Formats: sequence, structure tokens, C-alpha cells
Amino acid sequence: MHRLLALALIASTLLMATDALAQAVPPVTPITGGSPTLSAEDTPAPEPTENLDIGISTEEIAITSDFRGADLTIFGAIDGFNPRLLAQGKYDIVVALEGPKENATVRRKERVFGIWINRHSMTFESVPQSYSLSSTRDIERIAPAGEINNIGIGVDHMRLEPVGFLGDGSNVGAFRDAFRRLKEASGIYQRDPGGVQFISASLFRATVRLPANVPNGTHLVRAYLFRDGAFVSARALQLRVVKTGLEQAITRAAHEQPFFYGLFAVLIAVITGWLASVVFRRD
Repeated sequence: MHRLLALALIASTLLMATDALAQAVPPVTPITGGSPTLSAEDTPAPEPTENLDIGISTEEIAITSDFRGADLTIFGAIDGFNPRLLAQGKYDIVVALEGPKENATVRRKERVFGIWINRHSMTFESVPQSYSLSSTRDIERIAPAGEINNIGIGVDHMRLEPVGFLGDGSNVGAFRDAFRRLKEASGIYQRDPGGVQFISASLFRATVRLPANVPNGTHLVRAYLFRDGAFVSARALQLRVVKTGLEQAITRAAHEQPFFYGLFAVLIAVITGWLASVVFRRD
């Protein structure tokens, strides 16, 4: 009798332990139809593998008294390109030559009592003194406008931020358009859609123009690579533009010795005027 009671007590204890274990462990749902797969949203996008290598025909441009402008040639190659995309023409190259940056002021004239005077002005912060752009095609067709604006490529997409501007911003667009129009009219800002050409499978050549009134200083050659409308990579090199000969001596004297430069200029003016009076005086 005692043996039967012990066996019943053991069986009851085992049953209670089994029920507790069943409640603690969650049920397992069987997997059917093969192994699970990741959705398109869960799959990470492949990182771009393309890179640019560029070189310029010269690292220094000498400005002389008879300088009439020059063409700068840039050679480059696309590393790690996709042959299929290259064959489909999905790669685009944009090359820009940016001059030294400084603040630029745009003034608007108004007629007051029959006289045209400067009434309003706006200064833009740190803009290139010169800008020349070449590309495989029109940059508006290379990438969306938002992408181009974020990078700041091209005359129409260049960042023009006013200095210390206070107002409703209604005139900023007009001054920006005037700045671009004046720069392009003077030839200091230029663009050449089609100025970049592929000379082999992945090698390209670009030509950018230095105008006759190009400022001296350190310029930057920037090359941008786009793949099917998306920006991939960029490279930059420096180019020095320096004045030589008499122009360099005058420029250096004006900046380093302004007092003596001004005194010499006045002396030259006095001598020139005296000589003119002697030559053209009437006896």
C-alpha cells in the first residue's frame, strides 16, 4: 500500500514538472518552403567601387604682358568601373577649374533725378574669382538638380551666400542672377558641355579655358564622377597662376611697398605731363 502511494506521488510530480516546462518554452513554428530569404529593403546597397585618377598638363601657368588666355588639358581614368555600365554610357565626368575665392559685391543702379547711381548692393561670401566648367554633356542631364545643388557644380548651381544679409530674401535671387550674368558676360565664368571626351574605354580628356583676365594665385582643378545620375567620387589638384616679368614686379611693389609705389606713380605722371607739354606747346 505504501509502495502504491509512493508511485502515485512520483507520477504526479513528473506530470506537474512537464506542464511547467511546456508553458516556459514557446511553441516552435515549422518552416516550410525552403530557407528564409531577405527582402529587398533588408538587403544592403552595394558600395560604389569606382574611383578617379587625374593629371594636368602643367602645374603652373605664367602670365606675361601678351597673355591672351590658354587651354588647360586634364587627363584622367576611371578605376574599378563596371564594363556593362561603361558600354551603356552610364558614366559622366565633370571637370571644373576654380580660381581663388574672395567676397564679391554686386551693385544695382537706379535713376535718381536723372542720374544713375548705385542704390543697392549685395556681397556674396567666398566665391571663385574665375570658373571654367567642362563636362561630357549638359550637367542638367547628368544628375538631378538637387544632386548638383548639393555639390555646387556649375555656374547656375554655385553656392552664393550673402554676407550679413537681413531681409525677407526677395532680392537675393535677382542679385544672384545678376552676378552670374555679369561674370559670364565678362568671360571670367565659362561652361563647355561636351568638353570632356572619352579617348578609350575608361580614359578621358578634358579641356578648360583660362581667360585672358584670369586672376593669379592658386586655382583648383576638380573632377567629378557620376554613375547613372548618382555622384560617386571626386578628385582635386592645384594649379598655380603667376605673373612674370614687369607685371610681377609691379604687382609685388603695389602690395609690398604701397607708399613707394604710389610715390613712383605720381612721379611718372608728373614727368609724362611735363614731356607732353614740351612736345605739344606752341612757340
